[in-house]
Parts: sequence; C-alpha cells; structure tokens
Amino acid sequence: MHNALKCTLLSLSLLAAANACAQAPSLAKCTRSANLLACVDPDGNAYSVATAGSTTYMRGFEVSGKRYWAQTSSRYGQLTFFTGLASDGEAWVGYSRRVGWTTLNRFSSSGGSSGKFTCSRLTGC
Repeated sequence: MHNALKCTLLSLSLLAAANACAQAPSLAKCTRSANLLACVDPDGNAYSVATAGSTTYMRGFEVSGKRYWAQTSSRYGQLTFFTGLASDGEAWVGYSRRVGWTTLNRFSSSGGSSGKFTCSRLTGC
C-alpha cells in the first residue's frame, strides 16, 4: 500500500495520535468538529475521519498515486476490523487488537501488500 494509506491506518489504530497531528502544523493542518476530523498534509494528501457509534468512516486523496480511497472500521470490544477500497481498484482488509497500551495490527491488500506492526502509546509504532 502507498505511504499515505499506511499513515492513515496508523492514525486509525491510535486515533489519539490524530489529535496530536492536529496540533503539529508541520505534519498536517487539521480541522475538527464533534465527530469529524479533516486534514491536509504539506504534500497535498487529504483525509477525513468521521465517527458514528462504534463505526469509523475515512475518506482521502493520495497525491503520489493520484487516487481516492475510502475505509470503514467497526469496533467490537478490543478488536477493530477495517476494509477499504481505492479508486484504482485496490482493496484491503485488516484488524487492530488492543492489549493494554499496545495495539497489534495486521493488514492485507489486493495489491500484494501485507504486514503486521505493533504500536504503543508510549513509544509509537
């Protein structure tokens, strides 16, 4: 998957980090309301995150790939499952599992990418 999409997946697993990004103008400029966060980074990549109950909806535009993408995530206790689709036809699925202050993440895409990574609230990803 492309770098902007990977960063967005990281944002999902640590939505609190999105608040930090909103306060760091060198990373991205963000606008926030009660349940919507919209950001644009210095390269022109843009994304928005909206929440409705335990479901999160993300949409964005990736400059390097010149493509639009959308992702939906649903939370069930400590597990969050997500699926996404890009305008070039790439699709992806994955999950995040919280264990204390650590998040275990796995994803796979139709473009051949797959991986796993661990994030901590103390040390990052």
